[in-house]
Amino acid sequence: MDDAMKEKGVELLRKLSQAHGAPGQENEVRRIFRSELGEGVFTDRAGNIFCEREGSSSYPRILIPAHMDEVGLIVQTIMDGGLIRFHVLGGWWAHTLLAKRVRIRTREGVEIPGVIGAKPPHFLSEAERQKVMEIEDMFIDVGARDAGEVMAFGIRLGDSIVPDSPFVRMRNPDLLLSKAFDDRAGLSLIVHAALETAKISHPNTIIFAGTVQEEVGTRGAKAAASSANPDLAIVTEGSPADDLPGSSKQERQAAIGSGPQIRFMDSSAIMNREFTEFVIETAEKNGIPYQLAVRRRGGTDAAPIHMHASGVPTVVIAVPSRYVHTHNTIIDISDYLNALKLILKLIETIDGDAAGRIGSFYD
Repeated sequence: MDDAMKEKGVELLRKLSQAHGAPGQENEVRRIFRSELGEGVFTDRAGNIFCEREGSSSYPRILIPAHMDEVGLIVQTIMDGGLIRFHVLGGWWAHTLLAKRVRIRTREGVEIPGVIGAKPPHFLSEAERQKVMEIEDMFIDVGARDAGEVMAFGIRLGDSIVPDSPFVRMRNPDLLLSKAFDDRAGLSLIVHAALETAKISHPNTIIFAGTVQEEVGTRGAKAAASSANPDLAIVTEGSPADDLPGSSKQERQAAIGSGPQIRFMDSSAIMNREFTEFVIETAEKNGIPYQLAVRRRGGTDAAPIHMHASGVPTVVIAVPSRYVHTHNTIIDISDYLNALKLILKLIETIDGDAAGRIGSFYD
């Protein structure tokens, strides 16, 4: 892919990863989706957003979703002294939260900076040093003297909170550092693919979708499947990278820079085998590097989508992302571009005959 395609990918990743999109508060992300794709964009009552690209045939209908939300927090209690207790939205590990900056979004759309408070080591007992603090005991400091000043800032119960972490091209400019690549990497992919699909012919109808509330139980995807009523689905994700200490090279299935991950299963879904093999063959025919994965834990929007109605053959294509569910995640732009190339090749080649084979079980 050319440099223009690469820079467009970086632009989308920057814009989407920096947007505020805690579960249930995906408004800013939805606005970017709409502004990028323009005409033909619509929403459902759950808050999912769609862009339909009609091809030469109405069959198969292929849903290509990515979730818009990121792991976040929500204001639960405003304390008399001006500190804020919060509740988690999604799967956080307490170790990664202390002393990190956050952004609280008020009802007026103003973002208030804060920090998750941490005792200085000088005040820790030996017992406290040896354990992870419970999230329920943490608080956010927004620099308010009392609860009245917190309220004067515009902060109320129920306001959503996301990490405050800038987008950075690292010393190696192909490595990108930002919050929320789970799943803004996947969302950037589908927006980018929708833009490219408008320029090509394809023997199917594609429904690109940004879904809500994946991080709290794949809730939006259930509604999205009903809204789109697809024949097939290709879920795009930012998958946890495992090329780190503690994981042997032999066991790695999501190393950054080694190509997109094609997932056979995780704890929420076993993917359609015929469809998965079709994706693998497409990658190999087109010289696209890929990684295969069998994951013991984790889940994606594939969970509700593959069980929609009488069943939807589903696959997952993911961009490996280091340190997901933290303030700072890292991806390699080459994995993103190879995932984009693979998705576009699938869009060009999945016709009625292929969909019929994938969805048939006459042994």
